[in-house]
Amino acid sequence: MLNLLVYIVFLFSVAFASAGIILATRLRNRYKTEYFSALLYFQVFIFAFGFYGIWGQVVIKTFLSEVVSTELLARFLDISVLLGLPFLVFAWLMLIRFSGELSGIKLSNWFIFWFLLINFLAIFGLGFLIAQQNDIKPVVLIRYYYIVLSFIYTLTASAVILFPGRSRSALNKHESIILAASVILITVCQSLVLGFYRDEPWTGLIFVFLFFAGNSFLPLFINYGTSLSPLIEKPAGDLSFEDFCLKFEISPRESDIIREICNGLSNKEISGKLFISLQTVKDHTHRIYIKTNVRSRVQLINLIKVVKQ
Repeated sequence: MLNLLVYIVFLFSVAFASAGIILATRLRNRYKTEYFSALLYFQVFIFAFGFYGIWGQVVIKTFLSEVVSTELLARFLDISVLLGLPFLVFAWLMLIRFSGELSGIKLSNWFIFWFLLINFLAIFGLGFLIAQQNDIKPVVLIRYYYIVLSFIYTLTASAVILFPGRSRSALNKHESIILAASVILITVCQSLVLGFYRDEPWTGLIFVFLFFAGNSFLPLFINYGTSLSPLIEKPAGDLSFEDFCLKFEISPRESDIIREICNGLSNKEISGKLFISLQTVKDHTHRIYIKTNVRSRVQLINLIKVVKQ
């Protein structure tokens, strides 16, 4: 039963990581903004740590537990986690960079330098403490290292999202509050489970599931929980409707529906005019909303207003 659950959680981990990276890539390709590049890098680094530093533990235990001593196995596990921590540091940096650029705050090169220096010194210090073989178990040191720094950097990123700089934030106030609160809640849930972890496989699997599910939340929320139409560059009257359709990969049938929506026709009226079923109109409209990142007819019409017909 436990082995089956491990396989299921691993498949979910792959699914969450794939979805997060694909959605972040789509955002970066569509909007061509720096903060979506930071979001994509965050996804890559955090999931690299997840598979290398977390699932790597499972692989090591599976293949080495019967061929090496318990003490040597513990050493392999500690070293593998330490080697995975740089991925975690870069992921935290990308999270702060993403939240800052999303809110109109650009990180200076000096901030990046000191951030990396302090965090890598912390990793070396952690490795030194583990090498000393003191009374505290290495797994406990690594656990609380993760909990404390996750809270610090998550709260930092959330504060930046809630209190943007002078430049206009890409999110409205309501969306910023939801995003910041969700990021904090995800960290709290992960930390609580990890704090109660005492080598029980069930607790460990719950943490792994929360880790991968929680870290795929950002691109999922940005894609489907926000209206990003303000990020689209406002054309200076030189973007044709055909160019608009090409930019957002709108099909010919979808472009016909967009025109009729802008003419004020209801779904039923569009169905009769274009000789297609009502459900087909609804399906096309839903896909148009997803492609253009709008959530209503009003937002779609406002977006089309900046396009030269």
